[in-house]
Amino acid sequence: MPIYTEKARCQDCYKCLRACPVKAIQVVDDSAAVMPDRCIYCGTCVNVCPVGAKKVRDDLGQARLLLKRKAKVVVSLAPSFRAEFPDLEPSRLIHALKELGFWAVSETALGAEEVSAACAQALAKGGPGVYFSTACPTVVELIRRYHCDQIPSLMGLMSPLLAHCKLLQREYGEEVGIVFIGPCIAKKLEADAHPDLLDVALTFADLRQWLDERGIDETSEPVGEADVFLPRGARDGARYPTEGGMNQSIASRGKGVDATFMTFSGIPSLQAAIQDLPGRAIPQTLFLELLACQGGCVNGPQASKACGTALKWLQVMSHASEPEEPLREPALSLAAVTSAHPVPRFSHAPEALAGALLRLGKACPEDELNCGGCGYDRCRHLAEALLEGRGEPNMCVSHMRNLAMDKANALIRSMPAGVVLADERLAIIECNRRFAETLGGDVPDIFDAKPGLGGADLARIAPELRAPFTKGLEQTVDALRKEVRMGDRILRLTVFTVQPGRVVGGILQDITEPAVRREQVLQQAQEVIRKNVSTVQQIAFLLGENAAETEMMLESLSSSFRLAPSPLGGPAPDEEAPREH
Repeated sequence: MPIYTEKARCQDCYKCLRACPVKAIQVVDDSAAVMPDRCIYCGTCVNVCPVGAKKVRDDLGQARLLLKRKAKVVVSLAPSFRAEFPDLEPSRLIHALKELGFWAVSETALGAEEVSAACAQALAKGGPGVYFSTACPTVVELIRRYHCDQIPSLMGLMSPLLAHCKLLQREYGEEVGIVFIGPCIAKKLEADAHPDLLDVALTFADLRQWLDERGIDETSEPVGEADVFLPRGARDGARYPTEGGMNQSIASRGKGVDATFMTFSGIPSLQAAIQDLPGRAIPQTLFLELLACQGGCVNGPQASKACGTALKWLQVMSHASEPEEPLREPALSLAAVTSAHPVPRFSHAPEALAGALLRLGKACPEDELNCGGCGYDRCRHLAEALLEGRGEPNMCVSHMRNLAMDKANALIRSMPAGVVLADERLAIIECNRRFAETLGGDVPDIFDAKPGLGGADLARIAPELRAPFTKGLEQTVDALRKEVRMGDRILRLTVFTVQPGRVVGGILQDITEPAVRREQVLQQAQEVIRKNVSTVQQIAFLLGENAAETEMMLESLSSSFRLAPSPLGGPAPDEEAPREH
């Protein structure tokens, strides 16, 4: 498979799913994997992945092995090489490729010229109707998987690359090895499907890596008279990597063709363009040049992003020229058959869909935010993915947020102490009723009217808490403990940082309550035991059995407070960690 996921690096951000034009991504165990039966190999997921978890298959090993196995291995170099290496003389690049071990270098654009001649002939003989180009393998995959009803509109011709492979085999024998180098990932799919024509497909990224590994600087390579394209240089076929370049090439070779030419690039744009065409009676000959990459092959998924599209087009078009024999017949038979391979389409019962939505926390239409955070445009599309095993409930950002808030709120409500969370303005985010009861006064009544006191000014309802909470915002603290006097009561306050500078929390206990005082004394007694046991151990050698007696006396100090259980839910005294001896 040309594209795969490195699971260890996938961060379940769903950016690949969000960007994929056909949603060919399956999320399992928080890892987003490409689905081979749905993918059209446009490479969008590879380019948008922020951590590089989407990888392109490395075929450099196959290329090296091919060079060892065959005496003659020819490079089929994509015409977009002029945009990839804008200031490099072709002869230097040819010499660098020969240094890697290739016997010769040829332009894929020669195959494009054969395709243009075949298209011009087919359009002249075909009559009125709609014709789709088949130069882009990604577009062909899109049609055969997602628009099977439009397969009859495909020209039924090989791609320029496969046409070039046939041309090279005719020129140098069927035993010649052929390695394509260009910006397209889908060409690897063509190599897999047509091993009789194409041995290996590499990307420009692969080529740069190979040159670096060998220490070859293509910009400083010496050149000789033999460093030229074989069997000849390309002319009008060099226009193919630009948007509309194929149409220009066909038009230059079919002067007598009465056809309307249109170009659409980018998957969303071309899908919108071909919508509603099946079944329509088109009175004229309409040829659509369809390109998966916006702006043409110069913007392929493995092309350099060093400059803008206009400069790339300029580099390519400045080296193209008119054909020497514009009206010639195609030199090869390029007929190809595209078989349908439709992506399964499921029909879900309303009850099943409603159940899936409920798993996402969507109990009613108002709950369906359609925010797109999961990667799907609508909540119902994610629900369908759940039913088809392509998604997981935790992909829904709003659902997980609500779930986390519900858990946090339940925990806060169940705590026996007063708990409050506040933001950087000391506005209350959430608190439990025990917090309101601890503050006293009108606060419990306000809590009943507005549970949680969300938005209330903490500094206003409890001015004594302003200073410690402000300190918790200004500096990160695990636990800032202090006692606060409010009227005739003393409150034990523990402040902790949730988000530095943004969210701070506090736990409040009234230590003037009898039960709390008893718990506090117990804790202090236990602290005395812990501190004194160490001292007892140090003097044990001098006092002998008096050490054990001292420890027993200290233990009795604590036992008098152990009759009543802790009201704060702490551990029972007899569950304390064993003392050191």
